[in-house]
Amino acid sequence: MNDINAVYIHIPFCNYICAYCDFCKVLYNEKFVNTYLDSLKKEIKDNYKGEKITSLYIGGGTPSSLNLDEIIKLFNILNVLNLSKDCEITFEANPDSLTNDKIKLLKSFGVNRVSLGVETINKSIQGVIERYTSSNLIISVINNLKKNGITNINVDLIYAFINESLRDLKTDLNFLLSLDVPHISTYSLIIEDNTKLKIKDIKNIDTNTDRKMYDFICKVLNSNGYIHYEISNFAKIGYESAHNLKYWHNERYYGFGVGASSYLGNIRYSNTKSITNYIRGKRVIYKEKLSIKDKIFYEVMLNFRTNKGLDKKKFINKYKVSIDKLFNYKHLVNKKVLISNSNYLKVKEEYFYVLDEVVLEFLGTLQTNVYNDIIT
Repeated sequence: MNDINAVYIHIPFCNYICAYCDFCKVLYNEKFVNTYLDSLKKEIKDNYKGEKITSLYIGGGTPSSLNLDEIIKLFNILNVLNLSKDCEITFEANPDSLTNDKIKLLKSFGVNRVSLGVETINKSIQGVIERYTSSNLIISVINNLKKNGITNINVDLIYAFINESLRDLKTDLNFLLSLDVPHISTYSLIIEDNTKLKIKDIKNIDTNTDRKMYDFICKVLNSNGYIHYEISNFAKIGYESAHNLKYWHNERYYGFGVGASSYLGNIRYSNTKSITNYIRGKRVIYKEKLSIKDKIFYEVMLNFRTNKGLDKKKFINKYKVSIDKLFNYKHLVNKKVLISNSNYLKVKEEYFYVLDEVVLEFLGTLQTNVYNDIIT
């Protein structure tokens, strides 16, 4: 049975390069775009097997950096996908490049969810990260989306900038709340290699301050009716990202485009981050063939990111053994790090911040004799 029902499309072009970004991206170049889209079309044709798709996510880069003709070409290419009637179609955008004409065009192509890069409205922080937008522009774009019937909107927040105070963070949060959108994603700034911030020797803030900010965000958003359904994501009931939940539930998916990843069959694939190589047809640069142990690792790590946690019945169906037999984790339940019932095993929200440590400790309780039985 083929269980792939999700597609990710990567559009690497940006109108400017933010100082913190280490994603696969290049400055918008009209000459490059059409060639890139032709290569994208070929990759989809070579790999897509006609499955019914229930979520399509167009990310980047900045997909909204494409002009109207290029967006039309993109969706004509994607027309080959067998989308379900209720398919969640997400399009990532920046406020400065999402014009009303583009919104109308996206709506005509069935886009029903937009993820908007707000990050911060603090002018001094915007200067540091080299990202410029105004509150008024953001409000205008949000209003235009709603007027055109796209009400399933996510806004991104980045926090934990050097010299950022809780008051600064509160100002950003209050602004996001004023937008009245059903989904908010929050990301602690990480200074990545090969970014302008790293080159400028900007440092991460200390862990204690980062934790205070994380807890503050959780408190504010929870008290305003947002469910903390995944470590970095908050949504009003019914507005959780269907596409991203598939990643966190360790389901299979197609990833098309430069730098995209796929999980097909028993293998995780990664595409090249070189647009030149991608256009030449040299796409996949890494394959990870998964053992049962690898699959179980991903199952635990990804599902533990969510507020519902790991579905015990699904685990048995996948691995022919119960999670309770495979791991001796009772001490983590006794310490109230994990919550366990007949259906789910999940991490308490207050331990989301140290999830990596929890996962490592949990995986360390693997019952080797039980595991050996399931692989023989």
